[in-house]
Amino acid sequence: MSETLYNVGKVVNTHGIRGELKILSQTDFPEERFAKGSRLVLAEPEGRRTVPVEVEGARPHKNVYILKLKGYDNINEVLPYKGWMLKVSENERKPLAEGEYYYNEIIGCRVVTDEGQELGVIRDILAPGANHVWVVERPAGKPVLLPVIDDVILEVDVQSKRVLVHLLEGLID
Repeated sequence: MSETLYNVGKVVNTHGIRGELKILSQTDFPEERFAKGSRLVLAEPEGRRTVPVEVEGARPHKNVYILKLKGYDNINEVLPYKGWMLKVSENERKPLAEGEYYYNEIIGCRVVTDEGQELGVIRDILAPGANHVWVVERPAGKPVLLPVIDDVILEVDVQSKRVLVHLLEGLID
């Protein structure tokens, strides 16, 4: 499969004996991605093999989603996919509203302060609670954790891979 695929979850375990999987969500749109009829791709961690699948049903369960795939009806059929990634193809992604971005558009962006200081590059996105946190890897020193709030994130230019920020007191030690 040569088209670009994007992570939406990771198969962390099986659930029960009827072919259900526990999925650790890596998407802001789990209700949409894991909805009945959604077409996804199971991808081996090394990326050598992919398997197209269709969602038969899903439900949230604690900090994961329980996913039932069409045509997989017992534990022995899904057990080999433990540790695999669940991905979505480019043409299955929906356009976002203004001011919303996909992870792959943010990761790799250079971060510059409103005072002209080059901070580093966004390497990860965390979702610990009320808002996301962008992890900025600095050339020297500890990473900077930027809360994704209007007071901090001033401008995002995904075309030039540049983010303009205002550093609140205490964000950098």
